Amino acid sequence: MKIKYTVNITGHAQNDIHKIYTYIAEDSPNNARSFINRLENKIYSLELLPELHPIIPENILLEANYRHLIFKKYRVIFRISGYNVFILRVIHGSQLLLLPDLNL
Repeated sequence: MKIKYTVNITGHAQNDIHKIYTYIAEDSPNNARSFINRLENKIYSLELLPELHPIIPENILLEANYRHLIFKKYRVIFRISGYNVFILRVIHGSQLLLLPDLNL
């Protein structure tokens, strides 16, 4: 039997998703809705086997155990705690995750 995790999106991650939507919607609200729907589907796919996603390189500096899911040009940063997956941030792939980014 497969273990199913509960995916929890933090307020910071929700704000990140909203900013991404707003940015894309400046050119096309339809594309923005479509992109966010696909992004959220990917995020909720973490209900199954989130541990298959790699540890983020910044863990060396952060001394944490965060992982990321890559979707298009974005990184979905998350941590696993028990049977919960906490989505911490959704950032552009060119960005590194820094301690100020995690004022949760």
